[in-house]
Amino acid sequence: MNLARLSWSNLTAKPLSTLLSLLLLIMGVGIISLLLLLNQQIQAKFAKNLEGIDMVMGAKGSPLQLILSSVYHIDSPTGNISYKEAKKIAKSPLVKKSIPLAYGDSYKGYRLVGTLPAYVEHYDAQIKEGRLWEHTFEATVGAIAAQALKLKVGDTFYSSHGLSEGMEAHEDHPYKVVGIFENSNSVIDQLLLTNMNSVWSVHDHDAPPPPKSKTPNNNKKHSDNHDDSSVEHDHDLQADIAAYEKAKEAAHDHDHDHDHNHNHDHAHHAHDHDHAHHEETVINEDEKDITAMLLTFRSPMAMMQLPRKVNGQTNMQAALPAIEVNRLFGLMGVGISTLRLIALAIIIISGISIFISLYNSLKDRKYELALMRSMGASRWKLFRMIIQESLLLTFVGFLLGVFFSRIGMMVMSKFMENQYHYQFTELGLLKEEIHLFFIVLFIGFLAALVPAVQAFNTNISKTLAHA
Repeated sequence: MNLARLSWSNLTAKPLSTLLSLLLLIMGVGIISLLLLLNQQIQAKFAKNLEGIDMVMGAKGSPLQLILSSVYHIDSPTGNISYKEAKKIAKSPLVKKSIPLAYGDSYKGYRLVGTLPAYVEHYDAQIKEGRLWEHTFEATVGAIAAQALKLKVGDTFYSSHGLSEGMEAHEDHPYKVVGIFENSNSVIDQLLLTNMNSVWSVHDHDAPPPPKSKTPNNNKKHSDNHDDSSVEHDHDLQADIAAYEKAKEAAHDHDHDHDHNHNHDHAHHAHDHDHAHHEETVINEDEKDITAMLLTFRSPMAMMQLPRKVNGQTNMQAALPAIEVNRLFGLMGVGISTLRLIALAIIIISGISIFISLYNSLKDRKYELALMRSMGASRWKLFRMIIQESLLLTFVGFLLGVFFSRIGMMVMSKFMENQYHYQFTELGLLKEEIHLFFIVLFIGFLAALVPAVQAFNTNISKTLAHA
């Protein structure tokens, strides 16, 4: 007698009752499994991007917004700060490393960030193709961004003002892709990196208009006296033309010298699109702004002193990522815990449904169980059959719940990628889900315990006599 086949036949004999119990179980397991996956993926992403960053300096505003915008690049920046003032704090003996960030532009929704090579080294990002940017208006693209934007080494693109699509493009300043990063599972994957000179040059709108050419004054020597001779008139006209040509030549020389010597904030006027590289310009960094600066402390003492100094003595804001992220997870944790409790309640309701289904089925199966006993089946075999029916149902429900949670995770990953350019790719079985599996089986066992005991105590003679 094959108990597994018999148990499955008993479950399919009442499809509606079995389907209801199964759906409740799938819903409960699926919700808990999806929450476990989301929590694990989000924490892993946050921890990876936060590693080694002890403090962030930026414009005053919400500290959480500052962290989200400068570390994770999923929010708008709080404003700009003086690079000169930020470097004063970065030169403190309590600071081990500082990384400036200048951003505010994007390309098709992917952020363009001006920074230093130290930013790449911080996340240990490796070059897959090409090289790291070296000159102004060169960009090295993250793996996810390159794939989504279909960018290759040698391609050019125009950045747009703002961090979302559809904004005005800077069509006078094309960027050239000189490299693509390997997938580093960090925030770099979704960014387009360049030097800060590029960002500053694009946003410099204070350049004066080019010198105007001198125009001849044809009215010079003109008089109301119409009796002047034509000779004198021609002489004056020739003199005016000669003076004009001389002035024009002088203006041309002045403009030529101006283009070669004036190297502050006018890099785009000297740009030659037929050359492989842009002409480098010397920019006074102390007069420029950045969006944020990432700091790594040299000692724990810095955590006590630097934030207080920045917040109290400067017009900048210091935010500690560890504190702000813990606060964020605390807020998220309330909702996640609530959803987990709801899902667990659904699983318990599913267990009650299984119990009711098995208990009611025993009334219709008493004669069947008595016949099995009379044909040689032991009490324990009947007990195991009822338990096995419940465990089989919970096992199938768990598998389907985990399966649908992965589908839900892929949908969430697509949403996160479209909204924030983050990908959730880890879909393996979690340790917590193994614990969930045994919890579900235990609930299924408890649901079948009372019906199994009833089957164990079946009275053969009495049941057959009343049949």
